[in-house]
Amino acid sequence: MGKKSFLGGIHPYDGKAFTMDKPITVHATKGELVFPMAQHIGAPAKPIVAKGDKVLVGQILGEAPGFVSANVISSVSGTVKAIEKRLTSAGRFDEAVIVENDHTYTSVENFGVEQDYEKLSKEEIRNQIKAAGIVGLGGAGFPTHVKLSAEETKIDYLIVNGAECEPYLTSDYRLMLEEPEKIINGLQILLKLYNKAQGIIAIEDNKPEAIRILTELAAKENNIEVRSLATKYPQGGERHLIYSVTGRKLNSKKLPADVGCIVDNVYTIISVYNAVARQIPLIEKIITVSGDAVNTPVNLRVRTGTSYVEVLEAAGGFSAQPEKVILGGPMMGVPLFNLDIPVTKTTSSLLGFLKDEAAVEESACIRCGRCITKCPLQLMPYKIAEAAMRSDEEEYLKYNGLECCACGCCSYICPARRGLTHAIIQTKKEVLDKRKRA
Repeated sequence: MGKKSFLGGIHPYDGKAFTMDKPITVHATKGELVFPMAQHIGAPAKPIVAKGDKVLVGQILGEAPGFVSANVISSVSGTVKAIEKRLTSAGRFDEAVIVENDHTYTSVENFGVEQDYEKLSKEEIRNQIKAAGIVGLGGAGFPTHVKLSAEETKIDYLIVNGAECEPYLTSDYRLMLEEPEKIINGLQILLKLYNKAQGIIAIEDNKPEAIRILTELAAKENNIEVRSLATKYPQGGERHLIYSVTGRKLNSKKLPADVGCIVDNVYTIISVYNAVARQIPLIEKIITVSGDAVNTPVNLRVRTGTSYVEVLEAAGGFSAQPEKVILGGPMMGVPLFNLDIPVTKTTSSLLGFLKDEAAVEESACIRCGRCITKCPLQLMPYKIAEAAMRSDEEEYLKYNGLECCACGCCSYICPARRGLTHAIIQTKKEVLDKRKRA
């Protein structure tokens, strides 16, 4: 019997062989560090330090101004050099705190001191997760304490997203091999908040060693199991993952909690463990640096605020001038035109390619219907994209354009190489922006 999975989806070249056997190595930060105040969904953090202030590892630089926001925390000790706008991966200049690293890595009091989380109340656990500035680290950046505010009686499943379905990315895979105990313990911390919930660690079946290790550890727990999923993109998308694990369906108008689920990425769970059991806030990221244009593909542990110029240097630089550089996976990542931007909470990879596979001339739609058969949400991408290109909002909404999750399956499979996803998402943004202004 096959594994339960969603309809549609694709099987792109995965490129994971570049780095899947490369253990995580620690990058020693060299230059100044840049901490943008907008690294999450919600209101940007507000700086609470000033130019000239001395700061410590683990010190809050920017405080969350409201419930849907997150603290931004220093990953080094040093001096605040400036508070000014800097270029970020969003392609805009955002307010940021610039810290000159003193390379002593002096930390705040109790940083890294273990505590017995079994003695903490639910409120104390949630407060520590909030104070640590933890957000969804799979790319979305939704503040974790907000997600964990769901009513206890509503939640049946806490799902750890170990699918890592984007091609080339292996940072979550390496964490599952190298820090599996932290995943189990982090999940147990969250299960304390939802006593009736079951913990599910969901992993694609192209990662058998991670499945083996975590299954052995989970066998010692009565409320955690490992679920092997079919390898298929976008298996790691929240809606698809929930359906594959529970059979419950989610649309854009619902949150996972509305169908009894909370989903967290592997590194988010480890960050919860670090914050609650070891009093270490979110100050690092694990980054895959890969692609055929990279000299020495690696998995790196990097302090937030580090420039991607340094990250690339740690991988030996480019072997030749790449045609395309991407932050994130090749399916949903962001093309980069400048590497002098900082590592933030939500970035997971830096990819360099000698050839830009997407740079091809479009031709007319031939009505083959492949985009429909591969859409994991059973939409009609070519119809939605046509409406978007005509700026026909009524038609766009009629074909449920707002349900698109931007996975890119339709553009990938289209024989006419039409930029369906781009057209659909651009219009989605315009429609949502208009509704916000109304």
